[in-house]
Amino acid sequence: MPSLEERFDPRRNGFDALRLLFAVLVAVDHGMSAYDGSHPRIGQSGVGDFALDGFFLLSGFLVTLSWFRLSSFPRFAWHRFLRIMPGFWVCLLVVAFVAAPVAAAMQGMSPMVAFTGTPSAFDYVIENAGLLIVHFDIAGILADLPKGDSFNGSLWTLAFEAFCYAVVGVLGGFGLLRRRPVLVPAAAGVLLVLTALQEAGLPVLLDHRIIRLSLMFLLGATACLYADRIPMRGDLAAAAAGLFGLSIALFDDYRVLGAVPFTYLCLWAGTGFTWRMPADLSYGLYIYHWPLQQLLMLTALAAAPAAVYVPVSVALALLPAAASWYLVERPALRRKDSPLPDRLAARLATTLAPAR
Repeated sequence: MPSLEERFDPRRNGFDALRLLFAVLVAVDHGMSAYDGSHPRIGQSGVGDFALDGFFLLSGFLVTLSWFRLSSFPRFAWHRFLRIMPGFWVCLLVVAFVAAPVAAAMQGMSPMVAFTGTPSAFDYVIENAGLLIVHFDIAGILADLPKGDSFNGSLWTLAFEAFCYAVVGVLGGFGLLRRRPVLVPAAAGVLLVLTALQEAGLPVLLDHRIIRLSLMFLLGATACLYADRIPMRGDLAAAAAGLFGLSIALFDDYRVLGAVPFTYLCLWAGTGFTWRMPADLSYGLYIYHWPLQQLLMLTALAAAPAAVYVPVSVALALLPAAASWYLVERPALRRKDSPLPDRLAARLATTLAPAR
């Protein structure tokens, strides 16, 4: 009976394929929302909710594993920076200086509206560059669309992702992931209790999004910390699937009973099926599908049935996703072994050291 640790092969696993599947499901959900404001659902949860949860739990597992492999806060932070920020910054520029003027022109406006309106394309780039999204619109150009004037509503989750990275880095830096690994599952347990309280209609102090995304990330991190003790068996996966389905049927928030089984199912699938992906398009698809779908709503495709619009929009979004991977993300990730973070850390330590 293999454990999760024994079953997981860092070089041959299905995690990239799962992430691409989750990105496609998010794009399908957002495509329906862009088309007519609806959301495909399973029970009371949107299809995109399950996909986003899957993203965060896989991230929790892989990012925690990354910390143990690196065991250096500067290098860990550098790797996390390269994974998110270059692709994110280029996406901001593409949306502001390409998508926004094009969207204006497609509606008979001057493309310069994107630069002279409020917030302008420059505001969009500069004020969102820190990862916390302040402006979703640009000059109200998309105000008449079903989804509203948001040029890229997918980006809001990236700040939460970075926060979770920081939690792993801080806990790891203080040695708490090794000496006190119980802190992570304990925190996940607290969040599960808060989820149940929300389901019961009781007030809690934290925003629902913080509880939800942090919970899924911490469940993935917990699985990494205790990978040697988690058996990976088909009968357990079947039981997890049954409990997952039961939770969907019983609760508005499936995570009350379904979060842990869902985590198990994703890890069981990701470690059991070793699809070889030629490129990691999940991040690019995630950050580019929304602006592309908004632009397509300004074309004749908007008059097509949803069964045509949504698949075509997702397929077309693979093009900027591929460009993002080959031209931005992969070149950035090749800089993982750069000595820069160690040099910066050494210089900072020298600066902060007390004078003798």
